[in-house]
Amino acid sequence: MSGKSDQRKPVFKNSSGLDLQPFYSRADSPKVADSAPGEFPFTRGVQETMYRGRLWTMRQYAGFGSAAESNQRYKLLLQKGTTGLSVAFDLPTQMGYDSDHLMSTGEVGKVGVAISSLEDMEVLLKDLPLEKISTSMTINSTAGILLAFYAAVARKRGIALKDLRGTIQNDLLKEYIARGTYIFPPKPSMRIITDIFDYCRQEIPEWNTISISGYHIREAGATAAQELAFTLANGITYVQAAVDRGLDVDEFAGRLSFFFNVHNNFFEEIAKFRAARRMWAQIMKSRFGAKDPKSMKLRFHTQTAGVTLTAQQPANNIVRVTLQALAAVLGGTQSLHTNSMDEALGLPTESAATVALRTQQIIANESGVSDVIDPMGGSDYVEFLTDDLEKRATDYIARIEGLGGVVACIERGWIQNEIQNSAYQYQLDVEAKREIIVGVNDYVQHEGEPIETLRVSEAAASEQIQRLKRFKAARDAKVVAAQLERLRNAAKTEDNLMPLFVEAVTHHVTLGEISDTLRQVFGRYKETITL
Repeated sequence: MSGKSDQRKPVFKNSSGLDLQPFYSRADSPKVADSAPGEFPFTRGVQETMYRGRLWTMRQYAGFGSAAESNQRYKLLLQKGTTGLSVAFDLPTQMGYDSDHLMSTGEVGKVGVAISSLEDMEVLLKDLPLEKISTSMTINSTAGILLAFYAAVARKRGIALKDLRGTIQNDLLKEYIARGTYIFPPKPSMRIITDIFDYCRQEIPEWNTISISGYHIREAGATAAQELAFTLANGITYVQAAVDRGLDVDEFAGRLSFFFNVHNNFFEEIAKFRAARRMWAQIMKSRFGAKDPKSMKLRFHTQTAGVTLTAQQPANNIVRVTLQALAAVLGGTQSLHTNSMDEALGLPTESAATVALRTQQIIANESGVSDVIDPMGGSDYVEFLTDDLEKRATDYIARIEGLGGVVACIERGWIQNEIQNSAYQYQLDVEAKREIIVGVNDYVQHEGEPIETLRVSEAAASEQIQRLKRFKAARDAKVVAAQLERLRNAAKTEDNLMPLFVEAVTHHVTLGEISDTLRQVFGRYKETITL
């Protein structure tokens, strides 16, 4: 084991590059206490009572192998006290390929659950009380199809769609920026997103139609200020697209939600969430003329930072996740996922997932932080950081708009390049030990016995493929062909595609067949490479 001197780094900065003073006074934070909780601009929280009235939703992101295996994990998590489901899908499902497609080889069920058909979704949701729980589905390019599966299952059970609560991520702009699970070019992707806004406004009014995500932007290497700026810029783009479609902002904006990363710099992360609420409220009121306070409230889910987890000394990750989760709660999150300590090595084991959930429960029930609303409000340092992040993010948004908007910046690779530069600088700082990662570039020790990791059975993938083939063989091929032809024709118009998705999956059309039909009409997106 190596030691470490007590000498601190000579320059103190946060992740956004701010030079930190030794201390802060009230004079450094002119906007301190600019509102009460539940009041515009919601700096101190979107609800008047916050966690005094109701704790945040405790979600644990899960999904692997077959639908049956994932169903068992969800039941286990509900028994242990989770208050909402969060579904991870495998790469073929995310990319619009059925499990039996050649492109799915070796990936079925590996990083999430495989869902190709209505039958798969029925198995995934078996015995789960859909009318009582909230379900989040981390899915983007095929979000409309997965929502259609979910709605079709509810209808078969006799559950009214108006009683369904949940979220689909449905954020394609961040896929082009940071994550890469896109299928279609930006224009048709934006069309499908607004189709979903319009459909849910009428049919599933309690569903959050998009989770505008900074999480993956941060995971790709962005600073806190960049995560805030690029996420809200994407939000502006989605709202503008819906308004251009003819939707009234107060008819859909209340169902928009956000998804943020929570990283290691404790106070900066708290300030980021406070700044996000204030900025979004002002954007919605001033820019889009929203009148309903619900349209101005930035509601968000948080996940602890996967990129901060280390394969070395994995037990240290419990401490990292605890600090990150505490920052999310002090920042006023509406729901939270805590990563498991073993996720740098593989999918979480049952025991590691339980510890991650217990982390949230201990914070909620033993720490006292939920007893007071915005307990960091009024801190000279946190208020100063809130103001600083707002300014940095606002300046970034102005630069994006000066370059023609988010889509133009994506197409020329400008946003991607900004993130790449930040990621590169961070790596240089780690290698030079300006940033310390305990157990990686300092406090290194000989590793002990390897910890248990979860392995997805290849037999599960084989069974999934065989079951899907049986499902396809039992269908009426003429009905499937007619459904796909209707969808193909509608895609060439401006008709809303969501009702057609629901009807198609009800008639046993698969996710891959719908996606292939849309690929034929919309084409595929090819990324701009920047050097």
